Amino acid sequence: MLGRSSGRVVKLKRNNILFQKTVSPNTGLQRAEYRVQKMEVNKSSLALCWLRNDLRYHDNEVLLRAHQQATMVLPLYCFDPRHFQGTYHHNFPKTAHHRARFIAQSVQDLRNVLLAKGSDLVVRWGQPEEVIPQLLTSLHVTPPATPTKVFYQEEVTKEEKDVEAGVREGCTKLGVTLHPIWGATLYHRDDLPFTVSRVPDTYTNFRKAVEAQSRIRPPLSMPDTLRPLPPGCSPGDLPSPADLGVPDTAVDKRSAFPLSGGESKALRRVKEYFWETDCVATYKETRNGLLGDKYSTKFSPWLSLGCLSPRYVYSEVKRYEKERTANQSTYWVVFEMIWRDYFRFVCAKYGDRVFYPSGIKGVKMKWRQDPKLFKAWQEGKTGVPFVDANMRELRETGWMSNRGRQNVASFLIKDLGLDWRLGAEWFESQLLDHDVCSNYGNWNYSAGIGNDPRENRKFNMVKQAMDYDPKGDYVRLWVPELKGIPGGAIHCPWRVTSADLSHAGVSLGETYPNPLVVAPEWSRHDHKTTPNSSKRGAGGKWNNTGQGPKQRGIDFYFKSSPRK
Repeated sequence: MLGRSSGRVVKLKRNNILFQKTVSPNTGLQRAEYRVQKMEVNKSSLALCWLRNDLRYHDNEVLLRAHQQATMVLPLYCFDPRHFQGTYHHNFPKTAHHRARFIAQSVQDLRNVLLAKGSDLVVRWGQPEEVIPQLLTSLHVTPPATPTKVFYQEEVTKEEKDVEAGVREGCTKLGVTLHPIWGATLYHRDDLPFTVSRVPDTYTNFRKAVEAQSRIRPPLSMPDTLRPLPPGCSPGDLPSPADLGVPDTAVDKRSAFPLSGGESKALRRVKEYFWETDCVATYKETRNGLLGDKYSTKFSPWLSLGCLSPRYVYSEVKRYEKERTANQSTYWVVFEMIWRDYFRFVCAKYGDRVFYPSGIKGVKMKWRQDPKLFKAWQEGKTGVPFVDANMRELRETGWMSNRGRQNVASFLIKDLGLDWRLGAEWFESQLLDHDVCSNYGNWNYSAGIGNDPRENRKFNMVKQAMDYDPKGDYVRLWVPELKGIPGGAIHCPWRVTSADLSHAGVSLGETYPNPLVVAPEWSRHDHKTTPNSSKRGAGGKWNNTGQGPKQRGIDFYFKSSPRK
């Protein structure tokens, strides 16, 4: 609730959301409170909820508004065949099997949740702009006999907006009204202290502005039961992996994300990470980890599909800070979610430019295509163990740590000199948590054509490996052909003597590739990884422990020294 204030109170209603802003005459800062108004419901009316990346019941304004404004509610999910075709430039599988399985699990879980709420999830295979008009027509519920509305969560990028336009065109012909809702971000678009066209071009300026001048809305309270489906509506069956054109494979036991899709699993993860293990209290110290499922929140796959509300996560952070402890780690969870918001608003601001070779900055650069080099990167056979381990983890599990993503992106662009769009589309294909705005925004950032305020940012592969995998345990897990090389020496096999390689059962160019490139700056650190044969202990074992330096939050290599 708002405190007493002598400031000016402005009441507004947008899309049936009543909210008021109190503007302080001294500071100009705004505070706000929000509530969803209950609307008068017609005696017989239908609301279709077109669900896409909002596969949850909690804090779901699409479902809530439909429930409040109609006597029948039809939640619908379409498996769009276009999502299982090829990527735009390079024809990689747009949704590879790891994410396809995660999506199917999430859809099934939402159906289970809705069944428990007295409803169901209607599932169809087809393009939404065709399915929705056909479904409404087949139910004989279109106006004027039955007032009908379609609610959906707005997206911001071209493919998604094109589908929205197609649905709008088909529904308009039937006399059905569409009601877009903004619901994917922590900060609501209407609550930003600037218009989308004036979103700052650096994250820091964006974050400081929203933290100082905006308020995060509380999660919405949902009804215990949802209004029923219209009579005669068949829920439909979920497609099998074969129907989706992807293999049905088991989860790799080595995965750092051995978790399933769906709202129920997402809420369980929040409870575990916050309240059962207190991992959130050390998140900032562990977030750059590589092994296991506890080093980071792992919320991103569920956030990407909307199985988890960012506002709910924020409310749990605030509750945890109140009931247990507030520190840099608890804040850093919110800090990372603001990054997610930022990339979405950047995409809303710049539109298709995020997909152009020149990026949102419009930097004209010649991007190289080399299928042989790209295939080596793609398959984790570059001869650079830290890169290869991360790329193999991605291919086998659909997951890669944030630290790994930054490194492999830098290696592709800065060390191999390849087109950043190759990497962006491969990530789009493989990542469990692919979010179009975050993915392409981050690749723009890595390529120097996005929101990075520093120029020529480049990661030093050897230094990064020694900082974040000092004993080589992560590389040893994913590059087992090198497991005979102990300690940090595993990160630079090209520096290991032939005798020592032979002792480890490694033959460069045969059992493991020679490196595609050895960047000159690596020499500043590769000597730290190389064992001294003369100091080999009894039994031919190295004494090198590969401890490496302590982990740091950000470690970059710059062509020129950054400003102090």
